[in-house]
Amino acid sequence: MNGPGELLGDPTTPPPLSDARLGDDLLLSVVTGSRAYGLDSSGSDTDRRGVFAAPTEDFWRLDKPPTHRDGPLPEQFSWEVERFCALCLAANPTVLECLWSPLVEVVTPYGERLLELRGAFLSQRAHETFAGYADAQFRRLDPAAPNWKQAMHMIRLLLSGLHLIRHGEPLVRMDAFRDRLLSVRRGEAPWAEVDAWRAALNAELTAELDAGRGVLPAVPDRERVEEFLMDVRRGHL
Repeated sequence: MNGPGELLGDPTTPPPLSDARLGDDLLLSVVTGSRAYGLDSSGSDTDRRGVFAAPTEDFWRLDKPPTHRDGPLPEQFSWEVERFCALCLAANPTVLECLWSPLVEVVTPYGERLLELRGAFLSQRAHETFAGYADAQFRRLDPAAPNWKQAMHMIRLLLSGLHLIRHGEPLVRMDAFRDRLLSVRRGEAPWAEVDAWRAALNAELTAELDAGRGVLPAVPDRERVEEFLMDVRRGHL
């Protein structure tokens, strides 16, 4: 498994950002999207996702602090730590994959603890969420004129989810599937071939679930997550 922050020698990896450009309340900031997946090109955006902690006293007011925010950089989005933890506990694929991004730009001591805690968020609910997100994308695709980028990410989600179920971590870097996935994005693969790949991956996911295989626990470790969150609140009081 690649450790947090390992850049894997990607020549298109963006340089680390200064703290001044990211904000001093961030616990963690990572690059996601095509650059993290190893599916980027020279014109790819740099998608950044982060976790920030609002001041504890702000929760004492009638008007609560925001659960998320955009910016300040283009394609940058961050969740308040409580919202981030809730989404991870619900096995949200987009949010879970942030914890396994190989491109970590900012990590504080609390961010390090969050990365160390990532296994506590995992549960067998991931069977449902990864397959469900991919199925939602499939239903929006028009076989007569597919959105090939969307089709590629549909397959990528299924590959990531299957790896998660079998190995206990989502597959973020798609190096082993890069050429085939990029062929899908370019529209070079016939739709029937893409659909057959989707169906085969879905069948593997279902077989893992029906056979009771996989390494994920039945439920996440909410107690450890809550302990971490309480420590964050004490630290930001």
